Amino acid sequence: MRAHSHTDKHSHGTDDLAASIKSYLMGFVLSVVLTAIPFWAVMTHHFEKATTLSLVLVMAIVQIVVHLKYFLHLDFSKEGKVNTFSFLFTALIIVMVVGLSVWIILEANALMM
Repeated sequence: MRAHSHTDKHSHGTDDLAASIKSYLMGFVLSVVLTAIPFWAVMTHHFEKATTLSLVLVMAIVQIVVHLKYFLHLDFSKEGKVNTFSFLFTALIIVMVVGLSVWIILEANALMM
């Protein structure tokens, strides 16, 4: 049986820190790239308006996924499942509240016309 030395504890913490920094840097680089692409498309007018809008929307969705994975550390692993489902439930409630509020306001506006 091997006894754990004092250096084993520090090396394990260093490995976790290095992995965490690597994850944050990867998320940062992806976020910058996913921001720069739509910015370039809009500023250069390289594509038609519909194509540019589609590109911006797709990049926004991909960037949301990148932020959820690399910065909020949401995943479907056994340990992270509870946090992920809590986030998804919260997002569903927010979408419902905002969507239904807009619907109610539009219906009230239509009834006043």
